[in-house]
Amino acid sequence: MRTPIYIILLLFFVQIVKAQDGTINIKQDPKIDQLVEAYNTVNSKTEFYQIQVGFGSYQKAQNLKSKVEIDFPGWYSKIEFQEPTYRVRLGKFREKLEAERKFIEVRKKYPDAMLLKPENSTK
Repeated sequence: MRTPIYIILLLFFVQIVKAQDGTINIKQDPKIDQLVEAYNTVNSKTEFYQIQVGFGSYQKAQNLKSKVEIDFPGWYSKIEFQEPTYRVRLGKFREKLEAERKFIEVRKKYPDAMLLKPENSTK
């Protein structure tokens, strides 16, 4: 008596799974692509103040970046290569005042940190 019920339930669930097949078509306004491209262009030219926390070999930079991400969660951080070393940089600050305030905070934990000005800065 149980076996036919299990078979019916099994067939029912197989049909439900098969009914989930389909395709999704997303129609997007072409202006969205233009906006994304404009956003990327503007941000690629924008210069930011950053805080260099340290530098060294790639392994040392990875370890330092991991520590920085724990100490300052939610902050932008990255490893950049500039011959001959890898440099760990923290933050993307547009305003000098904000960068200086964050720099003071970082120096408490990393006394060798340096505040880097944007390359094309007139501020």
